[in-house]
Amino acid sequence: MSESANVSIPSDLEQFINDQVATGAYASAEHVVREALERLRERDKTRATRGEELRQQIQVGVDQADAGECTPLDIGVIKQKARATWMRQQASQ
Repeated sequence: MSESANVSIPSDLEQFINDQVATGAYASAEHVVREALERLRERDKTRATRGEELRQQIQVGVDQADAGECTPLDIGVIKQKARATWMRQQASQ
């Protein structure tokens, strides 16, 4: 990709960029866009990392199930705990 790129953006985003520069939050429109893209890249990187961690945790569960290390779920107990949690949340509001 070239050192500079021209892009078209909707007028509301252009106004947002201009407002950011006008308030002094950024020195130029380029700085606003650069930070936005850096944050997007970091968000995507974080999502990828979380996805990999989730896959690893799922594999641990699968391995435990394969080894017979799991206990059956009791839906009655699960419901009872959920209701108790909900009641505590309602009482604290």
